Amino acid sequence: MRRKLRVAAYAVCVRDGQILLARSPAPDGTPEWVLPGGGMEHGEDPYDTVRREVTEETGYRIEVTGLLGVDSSRRLLPSGRPLRRTDHHGLRIVYEGEVTGGELRYEIGGSTDFAAWHDLDAVPGLTRVRLVDTALRLWRERPPHGRLEHLPAPRPTNDGRPVPGPPRPAP
Repeated sequence: MRRKLRVAAYAVCVRDGQILLARSPAPDGTPEWVLPGGGMEHGEDPYDTVRREVTEETGYRIEVTGLLGVDSSRRLLPSGRPLRRTDHHGLRIVYEGEVTGGELRYEIGGSTDFAAWHDLDAVPGLTRVRLVDTALRLWRERPPHGRLEHLPAPRPTNDGRPVPGPPRPAP
């Protein structure tokens, strides 16, 4: 089995009761909202990654104002070769950011195709990735150790989806 680690950095940018999100197609093509951010390039500092990615995906420049926490996920994925899978471990560093310049625009030819501000109250009704909820909880709760304690580490499954843990308490 092949092992792969991917490290990425994301920003929670909230102003006037709204959060900045980008839209990306899910594996099945359905549009879903994601935090602006993405994968680190080799040799790049995560602080620089988040600033670069936010600019690429939204047009805004940000100042990183805090480290909110780290989120980790693990999945078993098919690798394209028969009888071989990839044990994929994703490590996501979540920062708080403040827009300091630039203008809202959409990414062209990248992983996202749209960016917009959304009312915080409207987020539960959006089609979104799990990281949006995790990041908002980190932003609201601000755990001193940067981890939401009652979220068990996901175990990998054979179909690429995390195995559900025990029921999570409501936020």
